[in-house]
Amino acid sequence: MVGEEGAFVVGWDEVLTEEELSVTLKVLCMSEEEFKEYKEQDGWEDDSEEEESSTLSNEALSRLKAPCKKLLYDSVLLTLESYRSDLKADQDLLKKEAYEKLSQREQQALHVRYGQKRILHQLLELVR
Repeated sequence: MVGEEGAFVVGWDEVLTEEELSVTLKVLCMSEEEFKEYKEQDGWEDDSEEEESSTLSNEALSRLKAPCKKLLYDSVLLTLESYRSDLKADQDLLKKEAYEKLSQREQQALHVRYGQKRILHQLLELVR
């Protein structure tokens, strides 16, 4: 369901892998009975009105059903825990003279990591 990488791509304004995330959340939040019925419908893409208008913008994410929000929230927390440092530590490092002592590659990695964490924190706020 989530492709080869097993990850979803989230941007500042919307989920870039929205179809995969929509289907995954829907399936993971189903009861066993609902899943069996859904699976027997012959065609995962033949979802009616829900899938057609499922652009997962930030606004749409904040309106997800409670079980989907909880699942997404917990997933984001797990992702944030996989980092060695937290958002504040990266913010502090960007401001200190220690930043200037980092190699160009380390500085770029820090910026990428900091941006990822900011997006994840934004996502936490949206699904809280």
